[in-house]
Amino acid sequence: MLANGDRILVGVSGGADSLTLLLLLQERLARIPITYELLAVHIDPGFENSVAAPLKSYCEQMGLPLKVEYTDFGLKGHGPENRENPCFLCAKLRRNRLFELAEKFGCNKLALGHNKDDIIETLFMNICYAGEISTMLPFLELFQRKLVLIRPLAYADEDRIRQFARDHGLPDFINPCPTAAVSKRSEIKEMLKRLYRSNEKIKGNIFRSLHHVKPEYLLK
Repeated sequence: MLANGDRILVGVSGGADSLTLLLLLQERLARIPITYELLAVHIDPGFENSVAAPLKSYCEQMGLPLKVEYTDFGLKGHGPENRENPCFLCAKLRRNRLFELAEKFGCNKLALGHNKDDIIETLFMNICYAGEISTMLPFLELFQRKLVLIRPLAYADEDRIRQFARDHGLPDFINPCPTAAVSKRSEIKEMLKRLYRSNEKIKGNIFRSLHHVKPEYLLK
């Protein structure tokens, strides 16, 4: 996913995933035979109780200045014309802004902290709410290969990342989104947790199924 001379924009939300990713990308520079630059960026969605200031302070303590983009994307997502699925619009706007910033600052890679659980949840989100079988990719070339989106934690379990964050004393910034706990994704997450509790093999089987698709047994 990474090569010598890369300039990597790292999307930092303030959650355990993105902070773990930022820490790992920074830490490994001292012990690998290649070098790359990191640019940490936080897209503030415009809610009250913003995490931008404490997150910026924490990143500066790491020796990685954080660029904060203040937006109204969260407010637009929760606007009266978009009540059904505020997360979709907000996420789309934030992602597009990251693309723009990557181009502006000459970054050839965009690193996001999505994990194995996110990939599985997105599969079910797209089945249930978009009517398609698709999910996030760990490595995705965009804009005629001018930008590559990478998800280095794609094969890591959410629980393992949370434990890593606790073991390394990473701060726990509270998501200011008013619907974070009742979103469509949170509903899918709870459904999957019930499945996982019923059979410990289910999670692994779902993830493996994404590598073992049989198109001849899908509807034409």
